Amino acid sequence: MSEFHDDFPSYETLAHHSEEEGKTKRKKLWQVFWIMLAITLVELYIGFKVADWHLTGTFTIKFIFITLTIVKAAYIVLSFMHLGDEDKSFRYIVLIPFCVFVIYLVTLVDISEGTYSKAGRYGLDENVVKQKQEQLNNKSSHGTEHNSQAH
Repeated sequence: MSEFHDDFPSYETLAHHSEEEGKTKRKKLWQVFWIMLAITLVELYIGFKVADWHLTGTFTIKFIFITLTIVKAAYIVLSFMHLGDEDKSFRYIVLIPFCVFVIYLVTLVDISEGTYSKAGRYGLDENVVKQKQEQLNNKSSHGTEHNSQAH
């Protein structure tokens, strides 16, 4: 008897699987769900507790989150795209370039984009500085004229 109580043919019949094979596949699906949930909960816990741990620098935090994200992505590829059923060498042929590419992208963003935003952060445009100085001078000169006329 199927665990679903409806008029549709059972999953096993539609997929041409036996009842035992269907149970095995559902068990694997739930196992993937619980592992992914555990990793996500670890990410959330770290996200909430990072302020309490006084980690210096954002590189450590970024590294932890990127590593956990790569682990989740690799696990999804291994389980749902059936890469886990392939030879070990084929798994490495697929996963290693992916990991190297992700590390390259993270490094590129951290080095180039991080330094770009830091370089221009405190530099002010000279024209803006001159305008502000003129505005401040005009306000102060109007304020002194107004005060001298009152006396």
